[in-house]
Amino acid sequence: MAIVFPSIVFAPDASGPGPADAGLGHNGGPPLDYVPGRSWRRWRWKKAHAAAWKTPPPEIVRRRLRRARAAGMTYREYTLEIMERGRYP
Repeated sequence: MAIVFPSIVFAPDASGPGPADAGLGHNGGPPLDYVPGRSWRRWRWKKAHAAAWKTPPPEIVRRRLRRARAAGMTYREYTLEIMERGRYP
């Protein structure tokens, strides 16, 4: 029986490491080494990563940079906090 998530299917008999093998704090990213049969997952991961880090409009960049400096963070750290938590720090 396979566990089905939206647009992702994990089968217990799949070869190689899977979600059950990931350790605490693992973000579920693709393996750095090429694993046959998992090219689709790597491609989707790269597309999602690129979409998440797409450069926003200049007004948003300025606002985030101003708030990041006020919080004592870099722009990248501040943006990462927004993406991880889904809210502003």
